[in-house]
Amino acid sequence: MNRIDKLFAGKKRDIFSVYFTAGFPHFDDTVPVITELAARGVDMIEVGIPFSDPMADGPVIQQSSTVSLNNGMTLRKLFAQLEGVREKVDIPLIMMGYLNPIMQYGVENFCKSCVAVGVDGMIIPDLPFADYLRDFKPVLERYGLYCIMLITPETSEERIRLIDEHTSGFIYMVSTASTTGAKDSFDARTLEYFGRVNAMNLRNPRMIGFGISNKATFDAASEHAAGAIIGSAFVRLLGESSSVKEAVAGLAAKIGR
Repeated sequence: MNRIDKLFAGKKRDIFSVYFTAGFPHFDDTVPVITELAARGVDMIEVGIPFSDPMADGPVIQQSSTVSLNNGMTLRKLFAQLEGVREKVDIPLIMMGYLNPIMQYGVENFCKSCVAVGVDGMIIPDLPFADYLRDFKPVLERYGLYCIMLITPETSEERIRLIDEHTSGFIYMVSTASTTGAKDSFDARTLEYFGRVNAMNLRNPRMIGFGISNKATFDAASEHAAGAIIGSAFVRLLGESSSVKEAVAGLAAKIGR
């Protein structure tokens, strides 16, 4: 069983997922961040692949990508860092990155490398759904990997149901149509969107991301989905803290864990 399926089968609420940019703030921080997050009870981790033009990301994650690339991080080096990580953690690991570096690496080679290091799935924000169905899905299914698709408040019900039918793992509910970034609370329109999607009774569980930064937003998201994803708030802590351990402790304090 894919570790993502195992997680959602065993835990129905308050699933805590965290995104960070690999190789930030220091090149060798990738595995220490993963192990420290897992040790503090994080349920799932998104390992960010740095890219020079991360269009869906706000300034915090954009800056972390720039630092990581300047540190010398590449996709090949990232997979080398992840070798042996499964001897240390057993929670789901998801690669999150843009299409260009993955295409340059080669889709089949990317899937092979994911399986070799124990990655369970991927999120590719700029992958068109039609291209996923035609070019990615057949390859991913051979390797037992999941491609998690994003939906936004503007995504039609027809499109949401199509994504639900053709993907596995979970659906990533983007809380806003804007770029990533921390927020203190959700407005009424966003909460209506959460409720509307929840009422669709989809096959896949949902996780809410973009704008989760504190206990209030985490709890609000968890009321309408299986859990929430924190990215910018943690990446900012990594950049401001003196150690990975301090950053993870700061994240736990923000969420009340």
